[in-house]
Amino acid sequence: MTELLKIECGPGLILDTLVEGPPGAPLVLLLHGFAESFHTWRSQLLALAAAGYRAVAPSQRGYSPGARPNPADVEQYHFDRLVADAMNVAAACGYADRRFHLVGHDWGASIAWGIADRYPDRLASLAVLSRPHPNAFNRALQMPDGEQARRSQHHRAFLEPDAGSVLLADNARRLRERLAKSGVPKVAIERHLSVLGNEPAMEAALAWYRARGAIRAPLGMISVPVLYLWGDADDTVGRSAAEGTSEFVSGPYQFEILPGVGHFAAEQAPDRVNELLLAHLAKHPA
Repeated sequence: MTELLKIECGPGLILDTLVEGPPGAPLVLLLHGFAESFHTWRSQLLALAAAGYRAVAPSQRGYSPGARPNPADVEQYHFDRLVADAMNVAAACGYADRRFHLVGHDWGASIAWGIADRYPDRLASLAVLSRPHPNAFNRALQMPDGEQARRSQHHRAFLEPDAGSVLLADNARRLRERLAKSGVPKVAIERHLSVLGNEPAMEAALAWYRARGAIRAPLGMISVPVLYLWGDADDTVGRSAAEGTSEFVSGPYQFEILPGVGHFAAEQAPDRVNELLLAHLAKHPA
């Protein structure tokens, strides 16, 4: 049965965290993105626990009411702090000096790429859904065809002062339509909005974008084993960025294209994601 635990990720910062699997088992840390919540991993939590892993999915900084610094102070949502939060969660789970598996989607994947770049010795493996390596993404943004720039227009929209109120207007109609169009089940949409569908949480989530700006900072080559899953119907990440990711991974690399799957693969194609993820973890034990 999935537990809801409170995990301290820093002084006065308590993350709501979904946990499945036996304590002491190999750790799989799962980081969610936007516009979703830690509920995106419910299927993966169950599958990982059944396979003998300790699966931990935190509701990250700003999403958890107990870890919500003032979003007007964007420094509190700087990329370095988000990376530190994830590493502190791993430490709180008993992995301060042990290798663990890391999984990320969307913004959570951006953090995961950063951790793999900075702390390769701490990771047994990395699995990424949708979000390409930042260098591949930046290169695709600058391509003359403008395809990736068009796909990423919403990033700049999220920097606007009224972005939160726009997204929450009319019972969060835009978010509901966006998630439904991407194949997210209705019950999952309601779970995400139970976390994100209020002004304090939404403003804090958008502070992640405002702290970073529109462009991702470049990273180095990734040496840890990587599984990268990309749905070819993802309207936010084009083929150039996805296929270009291989050029920035020096370690073992597996690129899987999910036909007909959009941006939210963990919920749209959970069985296939679970199958690929479990095979990847088994291939690269901690």
